[in-house]
Amino acid sequence: MKKNFLRSLIIIAIFTLLLLLFKVFYPRSYGVPALATRVDTTHWILPTGSDIAYTIIHADLNKKLYPVIYLHGGPGGHITGSNIETLAPLAQNGYDVYLYDQVGSGYSNRLDDIKQYTVSRHINDLREIIKKIGAEKVILIGQSWGAILAALFAAENPTLVHKIIFTSPGPIYPVNLALRSIEAPDSFQLKQPFYTNAEGNSESANIRTKCMAYFASSFGKKLATDKEADDFVTYQSALVNRSTVCDTAAIPRQDAGYGYYAGLMTFNSLQKTADVRNKIQQLNIPVLVMKGQCDNQPWGFTNEYLQLFKNHQLALIPGAGHFIQVEQPQLYLNTIRSFLNK
Repeated sequence: MKKNFLRSLIIIAIFTLLLLLFKVFYPRSYGVPALATRVDTTHWILPTGSDIAYTIIHADLNKKLYPVIYLHGGPGGHITGSNIETLAPLAQNGYDVYLYDQVGSGYSNRLDDIKQYTVSRHINDLREIIKKIGAEKVILIGQSWGAILAALFAAENPTLVHKIIFTSPGPIYPVNLALRSIEAPDSFQLKQPFYTNAEGNSESANIRTKCMAYFASSFGKKLATDKEADDFVTYQSALVNRSTVCDTAAIPRQDAGYGYYAGLMTFNSLQKTADVRNKIQQLNIPVLVMKGQCDNQPWGFTNEYLQLFKNHQLALIPGAGHFIQVEQPQLYLNTIRSFLNK
């Protein structure tokens, strides 16, 4: 009797182990859309080794001296058709507008060595892009993580930046967690979005994706292919992006282009970033900080930009979330235009 019981336990243990191994190592699919064709996309081959896909909207007559470069969110995000469509009218004001997929996302190349996805890599890529453009200075529009990148870049390369527009900026690193508890003035009438990022992350995760993150973070290795990993983060982002709007009817549709390993490893690198707050405080670069009424970023993180960048102005956008341009595209554009034309 005891032998039969022991044999049953062994069989159950083996079956459980095999099932666990299957869940960890067997590739998954997520039923997400394929990366759609983006017209008028070309590439820069940078000395850093990055093959960067970009779109340029050429200025109309009376071209301005300094072009605009848009830095998308993430890390691991990408340029969308909506980004291009919303910012294209700046060409009518004389600005060349460049929108590029950061390395590891969109139409840009994926790196074999994922340990090379670092904050320094993104900063160096941006510096080389400015050289490619041939501009003395540029205007940066940074969305979320793109705002963090813009701030870090300006701290190290102040002579290359004419103006910065921070839209829904993420926290400056190393993060001062005490800022989470700072409340915005009641007059701002800020609201919390209906969904949270944490809900989307929790709903999308499975044992394989948790192991993917562990292998990448601990050993710098890919447990899943870029294709599978990017499909997962496309699926995940569709759930996380529910927190980026005021009105849930405006939740962005699922679209491909996200880069899983670029996002994960860049974020890990960001945790080790040197504190550049002292350098930022020395800057006199004019900056605009735009915040949606339902932005999912704590007010204290946004307010730190106002505290550090002495030449600043703040624009609160009603009826908009973290992705301001989704619900208030015209107000988003007009606010940027007003700041640029000063």
